[in-house]
Amino acid sequence: MDAKVFALVDCNNFYASCERLFRPDLRSRPIVVLSNNDGCVVARSSEAKAAGIPMAKPIFKLRDQIQAHQVQVFSSNYTLYGDLSNRVMNVLETFSPLVEPYSIDEAFIDLSGIDTKDYDSLGKKIQERIYQWTGIPISIGIATSKTLAKIAANLSKKSKKLDGVFSLVDSPYLERALKATPIEDVWGIGPGYAERLKAYQLETAWDLHQADIHWVRKKLTDIGHRTALALPGDSC
Repeated sequence: MDAKVFALVDCNNFYASCERLFRPDLRSRPIVVLSNNDGCVVARSSEAKAAGIPMAKPIFKLRDQIQAHQVQVFSSNYTLYGDLSNRVMNVLETFSPLVEPYSIDEAFIDLSGIDTKDYDSLGKKIQERIYQWTGIPISIGIATSKTLAKIAANLSKKSKKLDGVFSLVDSPYLERALKATPIEDVWGIGPGYAERLKAYQLETAWDLHQADIHWVRKKLTDIGHRTALALPGDSC
């Protein structure tokens, strides 16, 4: 039986990207989107992040920064975001019928049945089609477990060289990727659980991967056990 292959598709700065579709003049301008009552920042473009605009802070406390960096401010439009999310999901279904939405701006897609050895090229094709058909930029990580696909997607966002696409299927960069992933950034490990792992000197995804699996099962419950198994690419 062939190994499972999953992709995690993550829409970049989704709410801000949705607003930009109707304001192409803001392509390189910082953008923030506010909560329902226009009280707090709930989304930021890359430019707004670079300008130091924090998440979840009340907008009235950011007036000086907003003005200094000429930040464009939008009220949230969840009808628009939901419609564009559905469009992205529909495009994903042109590659595989097995699409599992994870949130409004993320989805797993099962690529197991696709006959290819070049998953980076397949990821680039998915990225290009979504942008062409919806105007939404994405990052995509591909691996043989969902946990590892999420790590690959996170790393694809951070590296200009990767340009938003990173496959860890039969990759020589697995060790480097796991060492570059703090334990709290592993899917399913929240802040409290991360502190527990760090108490055992498990600081990165690589540390958990290297830990003795019998010790992990005994000390870290079923969550830690399944996560450790998924890091090298076992789908569980």
